[in-house]
Amino acid sequence: MMATSTTPLGQAAGALSAAAAQTPRISTGTLPEADLVIRLLDEAHARFAGVEDGAVADYIPALASSDPAQFGLSIVGVHGARHSVGDAGVAFTIQSISKPFVFALMANELGHEKVRELLGVNNSGLPFDSVLAVELNPGRTANPMVNAGAIATTSLVPGADAAAKWEFVRAGLSRFAGRELAVDEEVYASESHSNARNEGIARLLEGYGRIYSDPIEATDIYTRQCSLLVTTEDLAVMSATLADGGVNPITQERVIDEDSCKRTLAVLATAGLYERSGEWLYEVGLPAKSGVSGGIITVIPGKGGLASFSPPLDDAGNSVRGTLATAYLSTTLGLNVFASQPVPAAPPVPAAPVSP
Repeated sequence: MMATSTTPLGQAAGALSAAAAQTPRISTGTLPEADLVIRLLDEAHARFAGVEDGAVADYIPALASSDPAQFGLSIVGVHGARHSVGDAGVAFTIQSISKPFVFALMANELGHEKVRELLGVNNSGLPFDSVLAVELNPGRTANPMVNAGAIATTSLVPGADAAAKWEFVRAGLSRFAGRELAVDEEVYASESHSNARNEGIARLLEGYGRIYSDPIEATDIYTRQCSLLVTTEDLAVMSATLADGGVNPITQERVIDEDSCKRTLAVLATAGLYERSGEWLYEVGLPAKSGVSGGIITVIPGKGGLASFSPPLDDAGNSVRGTLATAYLSTTLGLNVFASQPVPAAPPVPAAPVSP
């Protein structure tokens, strides 16, 4: 007998039984009308707010005190429409959700071929902080969404010194968010004091020639970028910027070029949810990235960005409520990029007249 999946995505099929009975929406054009988006956003929040599965991350001491009841959802369209529900204005640290944005900045800086050569773009199939993935992968870094690849990505950041490199990262992520972002110094200090594993990964990469600046400096800048404070609303704007070909839909600033945006979405689709990325695509059908503080961004190409925040995580480090809500909204709003419907048959072509 086959085992039944107990992950949130595995549970999503049951949670979506009512939604499946509705007329399916196909992922074309724009987001549905605002009234429907608002209603379903409220519905998703109400449906999953009472879920008590998962646990708050405690391997970073400053995150162990996060409120497990917090839950926020936001959607931002590529034309600037914004809708939020719940704790969408609560600030928390961006953590691993910073990874795709720093990668996007470096793809924009160096070109997509160079970053593929230096960082890799394949899913490791192993946890985000795996040392074994470094040893087993011929390219060592695997992809920029796991810690090894993310630290290598940050090591490529330009700047004459650590301060200049940090400002490049902070300013770049601020342009994605459309406002100036600041570091949570308490979380930064906490992560710095428990950073031996990431420093070890950076040293290992140095031994393989796959770190491109001082490994301890790169790890420190990476730790600082993970400690930037954002809200669910910020993350929805950031993901909508990726959905809009690199243009922030609120400020109208071009943050990265279209090609860098496209490459970033490809890496997000294949590796954004770590070893659960395949399952995520199977159920949700959208590029996404999770973070240990409980955030998830989901990019709806050409339409907008969806973001969620809820601290309790599953055993792969993904927000339980955020996963369920995103799966629900992908189905009910018709966001899945793999959704399609039969093309109407073309009318028969009249037969050419036969010459006598």
